[in-house]
Amino acid sequence: MRFSHLHELGALCAEESTTIGRLMIKEQVQETNTPEEEIFRQMADYYEVMKEAVHRGQTQDTVSRSGLTGGDGKRLAEYLRAGETCSGDASALAMAYALSVSEVNASMGRIVATPTAGSCGVIPGVFISAQERFGWDDEHMVRGLFAAGAIGYVIANNSFISGAEGGCQAEIGSAIGMAAGAMVELRGGTPEQAIHAVGLALKNTLGLICDPVAGLVEIPCIVRNGLGAVTALAAADMALAGVRSAIPSDEVIDVMLEVGSAMPSKHRETAKGGLAQTPTGKRLTESLTRNIPAKKDKS
Repeated sequence: MRFSHLHELGALCAEESTTIGRLMIKEQVQETNTPEEEIFRQMADYYEVMKEAVHRGQTQDTVSRSGLTGGDGKRLAEYLRAGETCSGDASALAMAYALSVSEVNASMGRIVATPTAGSCGVIPGVFISAQERFGWDDEHMVRGLFAAGAIGYVIANNSFISGAEGGCQAEIGSAIGMAAGAMVELRGGTPEQAIHAVGLALKNTLGLICDPVAGLVEIPCIVRNGLGAVTALAAADMALAGVRSAIPSDEVIDVMLEVGSAMPSKHRETAKGGLAQTPTGKRLTESLTRNIPAKKDKS
C-alpha cells in the first residue's frame, strides 16, 4: 500500500482526485495483481453475507448456544415499528441490525469479521440500514466497504483491532471508526471529512475495556455493537456538518495504542475483570460451567 497513515491516505485521494474507496480498490489491484472486477466481486459477496446475517437475525431464532443472548435485534425492530423511538428511527434501525448480526455470530451463524467477529455487527448495522433509508444500490455500498477497509488497514497497522490486544476500544472502536468514515463517503463527503469522522468516533471509545462474561463474545459485546452503530452515525454527521477532530485522527489511533498497551490483562478479553466479574457475571459463568440453563437478567 502507498499509505500507512490516514493523512497519507487523504493526501493520495486529494492528489488523484478520488475517493477513499476507489483508491483502496486501486491499491488492492496493484498489491495482489488481481483484476479489479474480481476484487470487487469478492467484496460484493461479503456484502451479501452481511445482508443475509441481518435478514436471519430479524427473521429467525438467534438464541446463542450458551442461552445467554438472542432475539434482541428483533425486539428492537418491533419496538421501532410500534412507535416513536428515543434515539430516532435511523439510529434504532442501525442498532437493531447491528444486534441481529452479532446475535447470528453468537449463534454460530455466518458473518463477516469487520474487522473481527466480536465487532461484526457495527458495519452491517450502519450500511444496511442506511441503504434502505437512502435507496443506494449495492455497487455504492460495496465501494463504501472498500473505504471502511482502508481505514481498518491503517488502524490495524498502527494500533489494535482485537479486544485481546487493546480492549474493546480497539475491537468495537475500530469497527465504529471504519463505519463512521465510510458513512461520510457514502453520503458524498470528502476524504478529509471521512478521516475526521474516524478520529471523532475513536475518541468516544478510548479506554473501553474488553470484559466478556464467561469469555463469550455475547455479554456485553452484542449490545456494544448496537450502540457502536449509533456512535458511527453520530460521528459521520459531525464530520459532514464540518466538525473536525481537533486531535488529528492518526494521533487518536496512536493514543489507542498507548491506552491499550497500558491496560491490565484482566481487561483484555480474559473475563477476569469488568462486567465478567460482577456478581451476575460470575453467576452466569458458573451456571454455564455447571451446564445449568442460564437465567438472563434483562437490562
